Amino acid sequence: MSVEQHDHGPIALLEGAKDFNLRVFPGNAELFTDLAAGQSPHTLFITCADSRVSPGMITQQRPGSMFVLRNIGNIVPAYGEMLGGVSAAIEYAVVALEVRQIVVCGHSDCGAMKALLDPGKHRLDAMPTVSNWLRNAEAARAVTAALHPDAQGAEAVEALAQQNVLLQLDHLRTHPAVAARLAEGRLLLQGWLYDIATGSIQVFDGRSREPRTLDEALATLRAGGPDA
Repeated sequence: MSVEQHDHGPIALLEGAKDFNLRVFPGNAELFTDLAAGQSPHTLFITCADSRVSPGMITQQRPGSMFVLRNIGNIVPAYGEMLGGVSAAIEYAVVALEVRQIVVCGHSDCGAMKALLDPGKHRLDAMPTVSNWLRNAEAARAVTAALHPDAQGAEAVEALAQQNVLLQLDHLRTHPAVAARLAEGRLLLQGWLYDIATGSIQVFDGRSREPRTLDEALATLRAGGPDA
C-alpha cells in the first residue's frame, strides 16, 4: 500500500502548502516582506506539542507576533536542571528578541498529565526519555494529590494541568534572564489553561494562584495591575 493510500496526511500538507502559495501568501505579501527582514515578537508562548493546540488560532495573532516553544507537557525545567533547547529558547527570546511577555499554556485532556497520573496505563516504562522529562512536573503531581485527593478522570487531569502551569511559571523565575527582566519590570508572566472542547481559557495569577477569566485578566492589565 502506498503512503497516499494509507494516510492522506502527506497529501493534505502539500495541498495546504499549495493553497498558501497561491491564495494566502499573495494576500499578505506586505506582511511577509516585512517579516523577511527580521522578527520582533512581543510574546514567548510556551505550550504543549499536542496537535490539538494551535497557538496562532487560539490567540488570533499574525506571523511574527509570537515566539513559540512547544514540548511534551509545556514544561520548563528549572535553570540548571536540564540545560538544553528549552532553556536556550527562553534565554534567546528574553535577551535577543526582548519579548515583553511569557505565557505558559496548558490544556485539557493532556496526555502528559494523564501519564503522570497513571504511568502504567500510558506505558511510560516503554518511553524512558518521556518519563525522565516528566520528572520536571512531579511536584505538580504531588500538589494535586494533596489538594484533590478524591479527583478522578478528567477532573484529576485538569487539576494537574493547572498545577503544572503554576509549577512551570515558578521554574521560569529561576532562569537568570527571566529573573533579571522581572526585577526590572520589563517582563510579564502569565499561565493559561485552554479547554479544547469549549475554547475557554483560564488565566492564572502568580500571586494568589487562582484562575481568572479572560475578561478579568484583561481588566487587570488595562488598569496597569500586577503581572500574573
